[in-house]
Amino acid sequence: MNGTGFDTVAAKIDGYRDEVIKLERLLTAIPALSPKSGGKGELAKCRALEQYLRGMGLTDLTRIDAPDPDAEEGIRPNLIARIPGASNERTVWVMSHLDIVPEGDLKKWDSPPFEIRIDGDKIYGRGVEDNQQGIVASTLAARALLETGTKPAYDVALLFVADEETGSELGIQYLLKKNKGMFRPADIVIVPDGGLPDGTMIEVAEKGIVWIKVTTQGKQCHGSTPEKGINAHVAAAHTIVRLRSLYKKFGARDEVFDPPISTFEPTKKDANVPNVNTIPGEDVFYIDCRVLPQYDIAKVLRRVKTICGQTDRKFGTTTTLDTAQRENAAPPTPADAPVVLSLLKAVQRVYGVQARPMGIGGGTVAAHIRRAGVPVAVWARMDETMHGPNEYAIIPNLLGDAKVLAHVMLQA
Repeated sequence: MNGTGFDTVAAKIDGYRDEVIKLERLLTAIPALSPKSGGKGELAKCRALEQYLRGMGLTDLTRIDAPDPDAEEGIRPNLIARIPGASNERTVWVMSHLDIVPEGDLKKWDSPPFEIRIDGDKIYGRGVEDNQQGIVASTLAARALLETGTKPAYDVALLFVADEETGSELGIQYLLKKNKGMFRPADIVIVPDGGLPDGTMIEVAEKGIVWIKVTTQGKQCHGSTPEKGINAHVAAAHTIVRLRSLYKKFGARDEVFDPPISTFEPTKKDANVPNVNTIPGEDVFYIDCRVLPQYDIAKVLRRVKTICGQTDRKFGTTTTLDTAQRENAAPPTPADAPVVLSLLKAVQRVYGVQARPMGIGGGTVAAHIRRAGVPVAVWARMDETMHGPNEYAIIPNLLGDAKVLAHVMLQA
C-alpha cells in the first residue's frame, strides 16, 4: 500500500466533521422501522442515501428490492454502491443495515429521538450508532477516495441492507438466496455493527443459540392438601437445579470467546397461580443457551429432554419443550483470514491499539455470510449504546472508523 496515498485520504477524512453531522441528521430524520415494528420499512431512507451517494460522485449503484406487502410501495430495499479498484480479483465489502429499532419510552430520552442533538463530540438520536455509524463511516471512506482521486487496491462495494433488526429475511438472507455467488471466498467482508470502546475487538465467531421454553404439568390443588396434587413449581425448580449439569456435560473451553464456555441460564419465568394458597398445576420457565461451535444444538436439546424425563419420573409430572429460537453456530472466521489481518493493520495504524480476534455469545448478521462460506469480521469502535434511550455515536469514532475502512480498501 502506498503510505502517501493513505495519508492523503486520512487527511481528507479528518476534515469531514461537518459532513458526519450532515449525514447523521439526514438519516436520523427518516425512521426506517420494519413493518413488524410498526413502520413502513427503509425505502425513504434508502432513497435519501442513494441521492447522497450520487451527489458525491458514485455512479455504480444497484438496488435489489425484496417484496414485502406491508412496507412502503411493497418493497424492502437493499442497495449496493461500487468503486472499481486496481484489481478485480477480490472485492472489499462493507455491509451496514438501513433499519433501526423503535425509540421506546420517549420519557427516557433527553431530546427527540429522530432529531440529532450534538453535545461536544457526541451525536444523540435513534440509529446514530446502530447502524448509521457504519453507514456514515463507509460512505465517507468512499467519499475520500473519490475526492482525492485515490484508487483502492481492489473493487469496493458498500452494501446497505434491509431487515437486520427483525431477522434479515428480506435483507442479507434474501440477497444470498437470490445470488449465491454474490460473495467470493477471496473477498474481504466487514460488518461495522459492533465493537468495543477502544476498537480492539474483531468479532470472528459466534456461539450457537437456543431458547427453550420448559412447561411442567402437574395437578393443581389447595395449598393445605398437597397430597391431593402434584406441585409443578417444585418439579420445575428441581429441573432448573439439574440443568446446571449442562455446564459439565458441554464443558469445553475456547479462549477466543468471552466467556470462553457454553452457557445455560434459566431466565424468564411465567406466572403460575395468582394466589399463595394454591399449589400450581402448571409451571413455565425459559432457558437461554449459548453454545460453543463444536457442539450441536440437537445434542443440547436431547440432554435437556433427558433431564426433564428424570424429573417427570420422580414427581409424576409431564414436561414439554418448545424452542423459541434455535441456531447452530456458523463456521468461525479464521484468525488469519485476510479480513482479520487487514483490520489488525488498519486499527493499529489509525487508533494505535492492538486489536484481537474474538468470539461473542450473541448473534449477528455476519453469521448468514459465514454460512455461505465467506470469512467475515464484525468491527467498529463504539460504546454500543444501541437500542437504549439517548443512543449516541462519537464523532471521532465515525471519522476514525472511516479511516480504518479506507486503509483496508487501499491495502494491496
